[in-house]
Amino acid sequence: MAAFPPLKAVRYFESAARHLSFSKAAEELNVTHSAISHQIKALEEWVGQPLFDRTGRALRLTEAGRQFLPPVRSAFQQLADAAQDLRQLCHGGPLTVSVLPSLASKWLVPRLFDFRARHPEIEVRISATERVEQIGQGGIDIAIRYGRGKWPNVDSELLLKDDLFPIVSPALLSGEQKLKEPRDLANFTLLSDTTWQAAQFDFWQQWLEHAGVTGLELKSGGFAFNYSNLLIQAAIDGLGVALGNTMLASDDLKAGRLIRPFDISVPLDTGYYVVYVRDALKRPKIKAFRDWVIDQVAPFRAEMSPESEKLGEALGQKLGKKLDGAPVQ
Repeated sequence: MAAFPPLKAVRYFESAARHLSFSKAAEELNVTHSAISHQIKALEEWVGQPLFDRTGRALRLTEAGRQFLPPVRSAFQQLADAAQDLRQLCHGGPLTVSVLPSLASKWLVPRLFDFRARHPEIEVRISATERVEQIGQGGIDIAIRYGRGKWPNVDSELLLKDDLFPIVSPALLSGEQKLKEPRDLANFTLLSDTTWQAAQFDFWQQWLEHAGVTGLELKSGGFAFNYSNLLIQAAIDGLGVALGNTMLASDDLKAGRLIRPFDISVPLDTGYYVVYVRDALKRPKIKAFRDWVIDQVAPFRAEMSPESEKLGEALGQKLGKKLDGAPVQ
């Protein structure tokens, strides 16, 4: 391999030759005039002849300097182009995140301003769909899925286990009917999710059993919704009492649009996972999003009851394959 000149000195030479001024080169590179002079002298000693004519008031390139400058500029340009290509490979192009529509609207999108503040160089595209999109293909870089964390050909990390608890608009409780204890639910319209119906499981009855209430006749009919964000919005609008979870209802609870009439949750053995193909975290934009989303759920995980995991596993065994038939992502 051919011997390389002192590269720092070459960088200083290029700047000084471009400006024909040691002072301007020093200002551009944020160094002292003497540092430029010292590095140029070291390069001239390595070359074996002067590169600048320092006689007179103006700085000029010698014949050797004029011959040396074009290949130096070309080499630096190639290096800059290669570095830019590498950045484009790692960071360039949008980061496409596949996520369930309800989670996108109720949890992810309201927090994206924080991701943009931390990573303004990454463009984010949200693919909101209930279909299980193929990660690593069709432009999908990473996903947030709901299920039990077992999908083929991908790595998954748990974000938050699912839990269910009643949520209701404060306005709905301003009338004559009160919601002081779980048995009072018999006096209210209960909102449901058609996903539960598809799984042939009544989560309302499961919650009541967990709350220690049996033999309660609930109102039939009312409203059912195929997306959780619609279910939550219906509760906000006072159409009835819904079952929500920590991920989807947290912002509305914090804002006071909803309240939890009872501090009783049914933990499930399903949950939300961040999912990506193997080796994807070697790409900085994917790792940045994965790290960020894990950081975002940290406060929720800290609030979860330590008994939730055991209860969720027990419920999962009780449900058997019913939830496996539901269209979870």
